[in-house]
Amino acid sequence: MAKEKPWSGRFTESTDAAVEAFTASVEFDQRLYVYDIMGSIAHAQMLAKVGVLTKKESDTIVKGLKDIEAEIDTGQFEWSVALEDVHMNIEARLIQRIGETGKKLHTGRSRNDQVATDLRLYLRDGIDVVTHSLGQLQQAILDLAEREAGSPMPGFTHLQVAQPITFGHHMLAWFEMLARDAERLQDCRGRVNVMPLGSAALAGTSFPIDRSYTAKLLGFEAPSENSLDAVADRDFVIEFVADAALIMTHLSRMAEELVLWSSAQFGFVELSDAYCTGSSIMPQKKNPDVPELVRGKTGRVTGHLVALLTLMKAQPLAYNKDNQEDKEPVFDTLDTVLGSLRVFTGMITSMKVRRDHLLRAAVMGHATATDLADYLVRQGVPFRDAHEIVGKAVRLALDTDRDLSQIDLEEYKKLSPAIGKDVYGVLTVEGSLKARDHLGGTAPSQVKAAIKRARTRLKKSGP
Repeated sequence: MAKEKPWSGRFTESTDAAVEAFTASVEFDQRLYVYDIMGSIAHAQMLAKVGVLTKKESDTIVKGLKDIEAEIDTGQFEWSVALEDVHMNIEARLIQRIGETGKKLHTGRSRNDQVATDLRLYLRDGIDVVTHSLGQLQQAILDLAEREAGSPMPGFTHLQVAQPITFGHHMLAWFEMLARDAERLQDCRGRVNVMPLGSAALAGTSFPIDRSYTAKLLGFEAPSENSLDAVADRDFVIEFVADAALIMTHLSRMAEELVLWSSAQFGFVELSDAYCTGSSIMPQKKNPDVPELVRGKTGRVTGHLVALLTLMKAQPLAYNKDNQEDKEPVFDTLDTVLGSLRVFTGMITSMKVRRDHLLRAAVMGHATATDLADYLVRQGVPFRDAHEIVGKAVRLALDTDRDLSQIDLEEYKKLSPAIGKDVYGVLTVEGSLKARDHLGGTAPSQVKAAIKRARTRLKKSGP
């Protein structure tokens, strides 16, 4: 393959070898080859439509590009650092295959609008794959929530026992986090799906191009409105990585709970052996490596977001070489998010919930104290007075090593004459759960209704 630079006519010296290696991007941007060829085919077809190329020339270019794609697919393509990037490697090979006609392909475009187009095509597909994987994890969570819709567990604030909830209700909280992530991705996709091609280097082109036709061929919603912005913009990359960082943050919070819940001290769940590892020295260990690693990889994606924001913060319009550094962060972000979603789905699907441990923990920590306060309010006691009365009841329970449900009625009467024998109905975990029978509440009937609504929402949005 020819190694001559496409811009060599202006220069009298060869590029320093160290500079050549430093500035080349082909080692990582070759990942865009499918999209680069896709964009080039559409560009060639558009040039034929407007008469810049003949139909024969366009067909020859298209066939040559498809043949090159087959070469790359089968590992027969020779990538050259001397040719800098994916674009020039493919163009040089096209010229080698079809001759002078190949030199006409770049008419009316620049690598500036070419790479911006490639990246948008790549991200558009990436968003669709991530959205699908999110949907699969949401489905697994809903299946688990349905199985455990009535399984009591303690709800926490400050990691202290707060009130009884059901495991299914907790899983639905996870679902909602991911649902917002999916919505953000779809919103981002709309801004990604705008075509820069035709902006050329920065000012557009003097050739009579038809950008709307090219956009239609590539499935873009519309061409970009401003050529300067189109080649310089990387907002869409930053937005995607920001959305990905939120996905990872949510997965990290879930992972942290799984690490806690799978410990001997909690014992709420048992992770499948397939998603854990052992210790090289302690034979009893079963380490939750998968959730721990997901938790750790969150920092990686957040780091990419900070890197991209920093990359763009001081760039004047239009294109600058700095933007070569946008690709590795976005490639790694996509790989990391997809890998994390896929292992999380398998882990959730194979996880066992230990209902006996959940119930035992739900009755600890006086989780029904708020129910007792609500009971007093219904008896006409002002809430602040009720709060103080219940605080004294909890103190009594702690001093005598009892649960609130084990305190005698006579003792309760000393705390407040408003307390009657019916109080024990609200001091059970089951009674506490049943009482929260409203939209968004943790009553098992509400959890089941919420799961049904969630399945409908998921079906409408995918995966």
